[in-house]
Amino acid sequence: MKKLLVVGLMMSNFVFGQNAKSDTLKYPYEDGNGPTLGPAPVQKKQKPAPLSKKGQVFVFFGWNRGAFSNSDIHFTGNGYDFQLNNVQARDKPTKFGIVYFDPSWFTVTQYNFRIGYFIKDNLALVLGIDHMKYVMKQDQTVDFSGTISDPKYAGMVQNGQVNLADTQFLTFEHTDGLNYENLGIEKYKNLIHKKNIDLVWSYGAGIGVMFPKSNIKLFGNERSDRFHVAGMGTDLRTSLNMVFWKNWMIRAEAKAGYINMWDIKTTLNNKPDKATQDFVFGQVLAGIGYTFNTKKYN
Repeated sequence: MKKLLVVGLMMSNFVFGQNAKSDTLKYPYEDGNGPTLGPAPVQKKQKPAPLSKKGQVFVFFGWNRGAFSNSDIHFTGNGYDFQLNNVQARDKPTKFGIVYFDPSWFTVTQYNFRIGYFIKDNLALVLGIDHMKYVMKQDQTVDFSGTISDPKYAGMVQNGQVNLADTQFLTFEHTDGLNYENLGIEKYKNLIHKKNIDLVWSYGAGIGVMFPKSNIKLFGNERSDRFHVAGMGTDLRTSLNMVFWKNWMIRAEAKAGYINMWDIKTTLNNKPDKATQDFVFGQVLAGIGYTFNTKKYN
């Protein structure tokens, strides 16, 4: 009886051992050619495409050129209330040189800064600063309407027009600068995804406050030159982003928008003098950036 029991245990161990071995060898998995039996291969972790996944972040710094529509500028203050119509303006790019790369001088140029966070796959919330420069063209004659009590400056108005070439009447700039501090939402779409290069297209919109440092000299008064919240802006934008080696980015962007500034300081101190204007702007910019993941992906 004992011999039979020993033989039975040995046989059962042999059978279970064979079944266990068989279970290991016949583990089902997909190998790209349909179901296969065998040990499953080890899956390697891969980074997702850049500018695509929730939790990714990018930072960007670049330089811009801008263009502005003609605008009506209304001036009010002690002894005057008038409007200049269809005033022309341009941007003021800094001559290319070391100033574009020296961190201590970067605010001298027309620059852009962005930091973006992907709140969902392919959708980013983007905080930006657009440091544009706006300069009223001095050599122009514009239509004038309104009143000026000072006979010296009232006498510069001839036949309902004023020649702005005489800088005693007015110099008007937002050169330190026309600062548009904005929050945008951007949608991203990967166009090319290779081993070491990605091309990603984005489009979106933004809204923000205008925080200019306006350089204005009116009627011989001391120049007004201070930062001030003057109004608001909004924009539509699109960009192409080329990402190298998963992280480094070259970005080219175009945007168009509308700016309304209803409280531009035209004199120093806390005098009630101010100007208002609104206009459409266009901007193209380019620069470099860096993108990275804030969490691990399989």
